[in-house]
Amino acid sequence: MVLLILGEESLIIKPKSFASKNMAFKARIIVVLTFLMLAVGFVAAQAPSAAKVEKGSQTAKNGFKNEDEIRDKFNNWKTDEDARVWLAAMNYKAADIEAVLAAKPHGEKADVEVRIKTKAGEKVEGISIKLVSSPTGFNQIDKRWLATYARMWRMPTEVRDALKLFVGEVPPVGSQAASLRVTPKSINSQAGSLRSDKRMYLNEFDAATQKAVVDFFTANKEEIVSDLFAGDGVHAAGWVMVAFKATDKPRWVIRSSADTIKFFGEGKVEITRTGNLKIGRVTMQRKGGDGGRETAKMLQFKINPVQLFDAK
Repeated sequence: MVLLILGEESLIIKPKSFASKNMAFKARIIVVLTFLMLAVGFVAAQAPSAAKVEKGSQTAKNGFKNEDEIRDKFNNWKTDEDARVWLAAMNYKAADIEAVLAAKPHGEKADVEVRIKTKAGEKVEGISIKLVSSPTGFNQIDKRWLATYARMWRMPTEVRDALKLFVGEVPPVGSQAASLRVTPKSINSQAGSLRSDKRMYLNEFDAATQKAVVDFFTANKEEIVSDLFAGDGVHAAGWVMVAFKATDKPRWVIRSSADTIKFFGEGKVEITRTGNLKIGRVTMQRKGGDGGRETAKMLQFKINPVQLFDAK
C-alpha cells in the first residue's frame, strides 16, 4: 500500500490498482517528483553562495567603524592581528609586550591612548585617529576661537586684526576695514564691493596685509602644524592613524606625529584662489555653517587624511 500526500489531499493507492490509474494522475505524480528533485538541487546549489555571504559578513566584522572599535582591538591584541601589526608599526615587538590597555580620553588631541607594558617598562602612546570614507574628502584637525590661537602663537596685532575680519568677528565696515581692503580693480569686482557683508576673504585684503599674514604663518609654520596635529601636555598624540573605510575591510596607515607634521607641513604658505590660507598641505578657513551661530566664526584647519598613504 502506498500513502501519497499531495497538497491537502491524501490518497491511498493499492498495488493492484496503481497501474490502472489514468495518465493524468501519473502525470501529476511525475510533476510532484520532478519539483522535489529540482528543489533539492536548488538548495545544494545555493550552499556555496550562502558560505560566501557568511564569509563576507565575517570580513565586515573584522573591520572597524570608529575609535571605540580601534580601542577594543588594541585591548584584544593577543588575538587581534590588526592590533599586533599596529604595535609593530609603533616599534613594539610582540615578544617584549606583557600587557596592553587602551582607553579613550575625552576632548584631547589623542583619540585613543594605549598603555603598553614591556620588559623594559611602561609607556603611554597617544594616537590621533582620522576615519575617512572618500579619497578626496577633508577632515578637521583643529578648530578654536581666534583669540586662543592668537595667544598660542603670539600673533602680531596686524595679523590678528586681519583674521578677525576673515572669520567675521568684526564685520567689514568702517574705516579700519576700508583701509585694509584691496583696490576694486585688483579683486575684479564692482567698485567697493566684497563677496560678503559679514566677513572678508584673505584675497580681499591689500597686498601689505596679505603679506603680513603669509609671513607670520611661514615663520611659525613648524610650531603651528605641530600644535594642530600633536597638541601638547600629557594627552599629546605621538602617532596619527588614518583608516580609509571605503570597503568593509579598511585600509590603514600609522605614522609618528613627527613624520605626519613634516609631511603635511611640506610646501609653501599661500593664499588660495578662494581666499583661504594654504599652509603646506593644511587648509585654514572660517568654520562657517552652524546655522549662522557664533561658532561659525571659529577658525578651522583641515587636511585630506588619505594623502598620508603617499607619505614616504
